[in-house]
Amino acid sequence: MSNLQIAFPQKTEEERNKIAKKFYQYFTDTLIESIKCISISKKTLQKRNTGSYDLINELVDKGYSVNVLGGHQFNWEYGSLLYSLHIKIPITAVYMPISNKIINKIFYDIRTRYGSVFVSATDFRKQVDEITKKQYILALAADQNPGGPEYAYWIRFFGKPAPFVTGPEKGAVKNDAAVVYVKFKKIRRGYYHFEPFLLTEHAAATKEGELTCKYRDALERSIVDDPPNYLWSHRRFKFEWKEKYGEVIG
Repeated sequence: MSNLQIAFPQKTEEERNKIAKKFYQYFTDTLIESIKCISISKKTLQKRNTGSYDLINELVDKGYSVNVLGGHQFNWEYGSLLYSLHIKIPITAVYMPISNKIINKIFYDIRTRYGSVFVSATDFRKQVDEITKKQYILALAADQNPGGPEYAYWIRFFGKPAPFVTGPEKGAVKNDAAVVYVKFKKIRRGYYHFEPFLLTEHAAATKEGELTCKYRDALERSIVDDPPNYLWSHRRFKFEWKEKYGEVIG
């Protein structure tokens, strides 16, 4: 409710309560759907989920490496599997391991079943040079809270300064990758649509912080379009900006 108060101060308390109630339904649906991913067939997956793939595949055909940025919208497990089926080269995704080793193994097996490569955040730094030395597609949830707020880009998110991890932008700039944002849209219970939008073809041509601001803008539009379809239980505003962190850049 604190998150919703910050994001939607213009809404009444009753309206925010309705968003919260629907969020809990979406969240529960996602948990059940994630379990279903263990056995879901390709036919059922593609019946329940639609997406646009031409943008990313065209970038691949042009020889670009692509950084694909998403947010914590539902259902990311379905989206990951769907794009694994339709993109021309394997997707590498960075994930946070689940503390329970058995559950972590189950989800790792689900996520990699159609050829995607999942690398834990703790191992990614060791492997990033190997991953990016050839053409790649790298999928990242770019709305993670940073490990230390002093190392983040501080950008206004729904009007309040919030820290954004710098890795997605800096990696894209270093490799002059194309950057794509994917919007997740819940059509109805159990059915989703995924739509990519180009942020830039040449990350190296952008100014510092520009890509992260473009990502922020795209994520905000997605959330406003369907407010319950975001992980509001995630403490997106857990850190408060301080002058020692530097300028709020956007």
